[in-house]
Amino acid sequence: MTDTGRHQPPLRLTRADLDALPNYVPGRSPADLARELGLPEAIKLASNEVPYGPLPGVVEAVAEAVAGSHRYPDMGVVALRQALAERYGVDADRIATGCGSVALAEHLVRATCLPGDELLYSWRSFEAYPIIAATSGATSVRVPNDAGHGHDLASMAAAVTDRTRMILVCNPNNPTGTAVRRAELDRFLDAVPDDVLVVIDEAYREFVTDPEVPDGLSYLDRPNVAVLRTLSKAWGLAGLRIGWLIAEPTVAAAVRKVVTPFSTSMAAQAGALAALAQADEVERRCALVVAERDRVTEALRKFVPDVPDSQANFVWLPLGDRAVEFGRACEARGVIVRPFPGDGVRVTIGTPAENDAFLAAAEAALA
Repeated sequence: MTDTGRHQPPLRLTRADLDALPNYVPGRSPADLARELGLPEAIKLASNEVPYGPLPGVVEAVAEAVAGSHRYPDMGVVALRQALAERYGVDADRIATGCGSVALAEHLVRATCLPGDELLYSWRSFEAYPIIAATSGATSVRVPNDAGHGHDLASMAAAVTDRTRMILVCNPNNPTGTAVRRAELDRFLDAVPDDVLVVIDEAYREFVTDPEVPDGLSYLDRPNVAVLRTLSKAWGLAGLRIGWLIAEPTVAAAVRKVVTPFSTSMAAQAGALAALAQADEVERRCALVVAERDRVTEALRKFVPDVPDSQANFVWLPLGDRAVEFGRACEARGVIVRPFPGDGVRVTIGTPAENDAFLAAAEAALA
């Protein structure tokens, strides 16, 4: 039998609109770069990881859990949801978990938007937002960042229409590190209709030091506010992929209904429970990151005066069209950063030695 269709052009089997959608860009492998450059190692400051290793007890808890990996995990994530509820003083029925906070953002869009409904967010913000909107059939409405590289909440409020179903407020904002303060967020929430869900994405909340930047959990008396958090960043579980949200009980229940079954793995649940027992160590590590963040910001402003204040574990260099060139220059010196073509470069805060290597590379590229 001959395959008569083997050399025929294939019929389209996927959605044509996805062709224009950019791929999510993960951080480059430092091992690959080190091999290219003939170096013993390269430094990765592109993915907003905390550099101090797993928290005490996490590896042991995960190893113990893996011994039962031939069984399914608890789909209800009961023990972890209860631990989070106790830590943050809320009812467990207000909590849902998922494969990182980004997955929960996707589930929220799935639970709120039908095709043609609008998802509103600032831009530039988290690069997964347009992907989430497109794959859910929602229409992206992007409101440009203000001159300080942060959310223009007044313009975002003005952009709400009767098709708007959900708004994402990334606070602190990824990738710029800027943060919305309480007074402006209060005004914004007052202006948003009660039937529009406002999701405050707080993946970097633990690094906030500005007392005027509100904790999203303080808005839970508003039924149309949900808060996203992750254990990937400050809590050191990036490789286990676990995030959680707190919302009005019916919203949380809807997310638990649409979440991929068993997506919070057994290892992730065990690691998260162990990590939550290490709050003091997390606070200590965050203080180290903040101190280095301030040092790096001050040093960079000698070459890029408009580096904004960051409330996250990274800094933003608004280099515009020079972003890609700067990224390549850093890689040539064995330091991986995250360029956003045409906009700027995000640089994760690492150890003091890693930050020194980056600053040397930045000086060579910018001086």
